[in-house]
Amino acid sequence: MSVLPEGYEALEPFVATYAVDNAGRRAEMRGEAPSEVRDAFYAAAQPLLAPALDYLDTKQFADYDSGDKQLMWMMLSLAHVAIAVEIQQEDEERHAHLRSFMPVTRAPADF
Repeated sequence: MSVLPEGYEALEPFVATYAVDNAGRRAEMRGEAPSEVRDAFYAAAQPLLAPALDYLDTKQFADYDSGDKQLMWMMLSLAHVAIAVEIQQEDEERHAHLRSFMPVTRAPADF
């Protein structure tokens, strides 16, 4: 049984790691995940970003079911992972420990 909306089955292997409902935890996950895991999630999720946002925009947030919420959290995680994959690249590992000096504790998406 799928935990995500229909059409997002390719993301199922990543739900346990990337369907994170807290911005602080998403930021921690970015630094904790091995590059191979980040790269695999990015490769699966990035092509689905636009369709996922279009899908989520068809509903009011209050009407999201659990699958919609998981998809939203995964797309929010993709924003963190994209920084590592697209911008930091090989420097991500070297700089990851510096994030402990400026932790994310909450964000508007948490509310």
